[in-house]
Order: sequence, then structure tokens, then C-alpha cells
Amino acid sequence: MTDSLPFEKPNATTGPTTGSTTGPTTELITESGTGLAPGTAQPTQVTRSKRRLTPVRMFGYHLAVWLAAAFIELIWRTARVKVVDGDRLVALIQEHGAVVPTFWHQHLLICSRYLVGTGVEGFKPGFMISPSVDGQAPTMLAELYGAHVVRGSGSYTGVRAVRGVHHAIVKRGISSGITPDGPRGPRFVLKPGAIFTAQITGKPLVPIAYAAKPARLLGTWDKFVLVPPFAKIRIAIGEPYFPPKRMQEAEMQAAQREVERRLLMTFQKARAAL
Repeated sequence: MTDSLPFEKPNATTGPTTGSTTGPTTELITESGTGLAPGTAQPTQVTRSKRRLTPVRMFGYHLAVWLAAAFIELIWRTARVKVVDGDRLVALIQEHGAVVPTFWHQHLLICSRYLVGTGVEGFKPGFMISPSVDGQAPTMLAELYGAHVVRGSGSYTGVRAVRGVHHAIVKRGISSGITPDGPRGPRFVLKPGAIFTAQITGKPLVPIAYAAKPARLLGTWDKFVLVPPFAKIRIAIGEPYFPPKRMQEAEMQAAQREVERRLLMTFQKARAAL
């Protein structure tokens, strides 16, 4: 299709890294709402559920992260990947410096890998990840790819985390990806955190979706999409959404439905390009 842009696959240095001169950073948002300075935060040791990051658990996470990275790279580097409307993201980064990438939780695997290797000049990837113990392994995986991480929720109950995202986006130019139906659903129901983040930062919310052939839906709450090696993958960049600075509750609900619609349209565009 004429709107399908060939994706430039990263070279060996743009995959998982063991670190850089600046290094990936994790910002931890505490109960008081105070964020530790980027680069100085330590992993959450105890969660509300009293689960602890024991040495045994951390060893298991390290092993799982490296295995996951190897699996992701096998899929990514053998896939036939094209990006639809990739020039849209280039233009948005040139104009705004950073954006709020938004994609459904079931698309987390491929969309995240795309974000850490877009090849777009000036694009700095980041992610908002749950502060729970369950979020520790994804945090380690994101940092392995050199991404900035803010530990927190993407809903209104996670306003403290959004403060950390505001600092990352406005002060540091990080484009922090958000899965608006995560971490536990309901599937395809958009929580207001992504829109609120776009509001307070003044950056566009950018829908991202992908389609793949072949692909398998897992039996998880989000029907997570698992793509085998050598698959055909089409990633679409959707129409950006600029929320007004102030919205009443009814207006926020309407905005949520509108972003859901744009995410669906973005997926349909990716599927049509297969």
C-alpha cells in the first residue's frame, strides 16, 4: 500500500544493552506523591500486598528478562515489519519534542519493541509501569533496552505517577508509552490516565496498533497477541488526539470514547495493510 512505510530495522547496537553513558532511569512515585530524582530510585522492596523482592525472586526476574529479550529479538529481527503512517510520528516529534504513545495492553509486546527502536530522530522512549512486584520484571526489561521508566498506575488513582510522567515528558523530552486498559482491564476500556497525561503536558496522545500474520491470542484477560518468528507485522500510527486543558466529567468520558475509536481505527489500518 502507498501509506506503508518500510521500517528500518535497528542494527545490533539498538537492541538490548547493558547500559550507556547516561543509562536508563526509573522514577518511583511514593505514597506522599514525591518522586525520587531520576536515576536514584531503587526498586520497590515491599508492596501493599506485602510481597517482597527477595534475592531469589530477583534472580528469577533477571533470568526471565534475558530470556524474554532473546525471544523478542528473535521475533523482531526475523519479522517482515512495515510501519503505516510512520511519517506522522516523525512530524509530531519534530513539532512537539515528545508525545504520549498509547496502545492496548494486548499489543504491548510489538508496540513496545517498536518504540525502543523507532529510528525517529529525537524520539526518547519511556514507559509507565505498575509499582507492584509484578511490575519489576517489565521495568528491568524496559531498562535493558535503555528506556526511561515511571513506576505507577495509568488511572486517576495514579495521579502521583502522572506527576512523574509530566517531569519525564516536559523536562526530559521522554515519550512515555501507556497501555490505557492495563494492568488488568477491562480489555479495550480506556482509563483516563493517558488523556490526563496529554492534558497536563500539552503533548499529543498518539494511538499505536499493530496486526500480524500469523498470530495467536492467548487466554489472558487482554487476549494478548503472541507473534511467532518470521511473521508479517504491520504497525500503524494513528491520528493524534489533543485534549482540551480542562474537561468536565462528561467531557472526559466522551474523550475516552473518542480515543477508543481512534485506537480501533488505527488497528483497522494496520490490519488492512497486511
